[in-house]
Amino acid sequence: MDIISLDEGLRRTVNSEKRLRRKFPGRRGKLLRQRLDELRAAVTLEDMRGLPGRCHELKHDRTGQLAIGLEHPYRLIFEPANNPIPRYAGGNLDWTRVTAIRIIEVVDYHD
Repeated sequence: MDIISLDEGLRRTVNSEKRLRRKFPGRRGKLLRQRLDELRAAVTLEDMRGLPGRCHELKHDRTGQLAIGLEHPYRLIFEPANNPIPRYAGGNLDWTRVTAIRIIEVVDYHD
């Protein structure tokens, strides 16, 4: 899957092992790297359903975004980047046709 438009600061961080360990210490950094590798290896978003981290769609003020768990309570937040975003007739996201994502942030959105 294509990962589009990482925030410049986050992009630099995940591309430097030293920066990654400093900003996301311990298990969180390792899981972030693993989740990004899994996303890159996926053909479509559907491939993420069975993997650890519970990839899921968000609701309310984060409708249209998805999350994958890192070290609790942190999540990798992203959104589909296909144009147009693939949807079923009823409006739900068609995970089998999402082939590109845009990373938004790594955050604990439970605060």
